[in-house]
Amino acid sequence: MTLSMYQASAPVFIQGLTGLGVVIDKAAAHAAERKIDPAALLQARLYPDMFPFTRQVQIATDFAKGAIARLADVEFPTYEDTEASFEELKARVEKTIAFIRTLDAAQVDGSEDRDIALVRRGETTIVKGQAYLLEQAAPNFYFHITTAYAILRHNGVEVGKRNFMGAA
Repeated sequence: MTLSMYQASAPVFIQGLTGLGVVIDKAAAHAAERKIDPAALLQARLYPDMFPFTRQVQIATDFAKGAIARLADVEFPTYEDTEASFEELKARVEKTIAFIRTLDAAQVDGSEDRDIALVRRGETTIVKGQAYLLEQAAPNFYFHITTAYAILRHNGVEVGKRNFMGAA
């Protein structure tokens, strides 16, 4: 049995984003229970030269929606990156999951050899769909959801592997 491009992308992004939503909820509850200013967690980072929690969530959602849309050859929604609360970040995650669910397997499958144009620092690079998903989009997505999780865990939020995997 072969693994399709849809199976390797949409459910994976949805599961990762679901876990991200769980840890966002846990962070909000942690801040409320301990009377911590939510900004302390929202702006927390693992190291001074790394992005804070909020930006990690924004980038993770950008990779998920961008990757699946590029594979399906459709436009993806753009978000303003103005989230300043756990509720706004959770809404962004849910909005991204909803977008991914608008695409079906027929739109994504067969994209292994599709040319994907990536623009970085003003330069366009063309990569094939499978290489893009497996070598760029998925690793970057996982990097940012893992970093978001690690920021919260480092700051005392009681999250675990089951939460990361999407279980409340």
